[in-house]
Amino acid sequence: MAMFFKKLAEAAAISFGSQTKSGSRIRFGALAAVSGGISSYYFLSSPNLVYLDNLNEDATPKVALNPDKWIEFKLQDKVQASHNSQLFRFSFDPNVKLGLDVASCIITRAPNGQNAEGKPNMSFVRQVGTADPFNGYRPIDHGQGRVQPLVSYTPISDPEAKGYFDLLIKVYPEGKMSQHFASLKPGDVVEVKGPIEKLRYSPNMKKHIGMIAGGTGITPMLQIIDAILKNPDDHTQVSLLYANVSPDDILLKKKLDVLSASNPNLKVIFYTVDNPTKNWLGGKGYISKDMAVKGLPCPSDDTLILVCGPPGMMNHISGDKAKDRSQGELTGILKELGYTEDMVYKF
Repeated sequence: MAMFFKKLAEAAAISFGSQTKSGSRIRFGALAAVSGGISSYYFLSSPNLVYLDNLNEDATPKVALNPDKWIEFKLQDKVQASHNSQLFRFSFDPNVKLGLDVASCIITRAPNGQNAEGKPNMSFVRQVGTADPFNGYRPIDHGQGRVQPLVSYTPISDPEAKGYFDLLIKVYPEGKMSQHFASLKPGDVVEVKGPIEKLRYSPNMKKHIGMIAGGTGITPMLQIIDAILKNPDDHTQVSLLYANVSPDDILLKKKLDVLSASNPNLKVIFYTVDNPTKNWLGGKGYISKDMAVKGLPCPSDDTLILVCGPPGMMNHISGDKAKDRSQGELTGILKELGYTEDMVYKF
């Protein structure tokens, strides 16, 4: 399994299986996302029904995630996806699915020092606020600079897959959570809670969806792209502008290129980098007004623009979220181009 995983990773920063509108199977990348569903079973016990020897499917499928409880997931394998990003596969009961909706994320926590009893600090403060995407959870400051990390991630595996989920994580030198992930070995566990719903996507909710992503901000975009392209009844047209520091930082490029070439619904993918190489043929520098005009759908009631990336990019494109993590005021080049707050969603 590990060798297979490694070979796929070397082929394409990440691997997936996707399906075109015609139903033909495409293979590419470095991590196969297998679709699946789950069932739980029970014995019929009503006095009006005969007891069955066989188990029957429950109307409410069981899932691995719990929004009110921290669940441990075991690391099955990890591979290097780029020079500073890693791909992690976590496993759980192979008979159930994760329980992730589109578009939603999970939150993770890691020990940060010890308390007075010598046990790992794993506590959080719960704050009330419906606008809070973390359902009110915030890191607690233990003093002396020891703040418990609490970070959200968007799995890139198929939400219907059974028994596993995949995270694509950029490892930052000063990132406490990403450094914790980088230190994990197969068999280690991570505590996860969720799902945390971000944007409730439904097929054909808008005629055109434009996406602006920076770095690992591609992950929620990919979640929505996959949902659109695997549904033959979803006719949403998608455009993507994807910004990175250098060509080597572009994650999932092979997967995105194959999807774009194979699906007419994925109309435009434009890559731009801050530090281009001599042979680079894409955009150069930050996403500009001109790039947005050429690559995104025009402002209209049937248009939605999704934005996800580092704070600097968010401020430049749309303005960052408010302090309470609500959507906040729309600013930046999207406002200058005539988009309204109803037309933009910030992850």
